[in-house]
Amino acid sequence: MSMNGYEVGVIIPAYNEENSIKCIIDELLNLNYIDRILVVDDGSKDKTALISALEGADVISLPCNKGKAFAMKRGYEAMETNILIFLDGDIIEGTDQLIELIKPICEQRAEAVIARLPMTPGKGGFGLVKALASKGMWYLTGQTYSSVLSGQRAILRNILRPEFFEYKGFGIEFGMTLDMISNNTRILEVDINMRHNVTGRDLKGFIHRYRQFSDILKVIITKLKERLYSNLKKPIRGAR
Repeated sequence: MSMNGYEVGVIIPAYNEENSIKCIIDELLNLNYIDRILVVDDGSKDKTALISALEGADVISLPCNKGKAFAMKRGYEAMETNILIFLDGDIIEGTDQLIELIKPICEQRAEAVIARLPMTPGKGGFGLVKALASKGMWYLTGQTYSSVLSGQRAILRNILRPEFFEYKGFGIEFGMTLDMISNNTRILEVDINMRHNVTGRDLKGFIHRYRQFSDILKVIITKLKERLYSNLKKPIRGAR
């Protein structure tokens, strides 16, 4: 069933999410405005792909772990619905609120909508990753988005480009948002009461955040190099 003439597809890049994927798919199947569910299993070592298929989702199984950006790109290539929703595979509550991501697009108030999730008290790190993303975004674009790292987002398919996915690891959401801004995409953030598994302040959590910080920093450096190269290629005014 399309919504206001828009077909809606959900793409879930997933890696070892057998404990949460069944619940996510079951909830999505109950949403009458979702036309297709696609799980891109990113080389999981558990039963993520099998469970997803048994629950009724379409599944693309990658032979080995390629990273979130690659999985998202494979989903983008395979999904031809008008609106693409990217959804993390560790969501544990709130998928029924995806309608709030779709409505602004159907009402032509936005071309991309990013979910702003509530903070989980006592969880997460010390804000270094978010601070880097915020400052990097402002320096590169002059704009700020509080949820630029959110993996929950709805986007009109026809404004996406293959190069929007050419990032490594955890740099994908940050890099994709930069690219959308550069292409004058109308972006909106909306508050969604959705929860996902939050990495804690243990060794595993700090390693995860270090990788996030590193991947985002690489995107910032790459964009700065591109800007410098572009400026160097510009002809000097008055030169012959």
